Amino acid sequence: QVQLVESGGGLVQAGGSLRLSCAASGLTLSSYGMGWFRQVLGKEREFVAANSRSGVRTSYADSVKGRFTISRDNAKNTVYLQMSSLKPEDTAVYYCAVSPGPMTQRASYYDYWGQGTQVTVSS
Repeated sequence: QVQLVESGGGLVQAGGSLRLSCAASGLTLSSYGMGWFRQVLGKEREFVAANSRSGVRTSYADSVKGRFTISRDNAKNTVYLQMSSLKPEDTAVYYCAVSPGPMTQRASYYDYWGQGTQVTVSS
């Protein structure tokens, strides 16, 4: 059974940093593309970042480019999202997801999702 568990969310002041983790079980992470998405209540889930199976290739939403970094440790079956220079508009529930195909920004291509972790950025 595939399970993704996010952690690391919390409350932070604007300009601060957080690192989210996504621990995967029931699959071999190196065989999957990984993505991070976020969602605000009442709005659609939006793409944040993704990386390839090897972790070499990455993709970011324009809104987080230069501030967020996605990485992975395939030996630990874990993906990370380092978030810096956080802004109030980054407040959302953050989800990690796995895709059996190539790295993609399209949520519909991801098969498994975590339960989400809340990130709140105060002004």
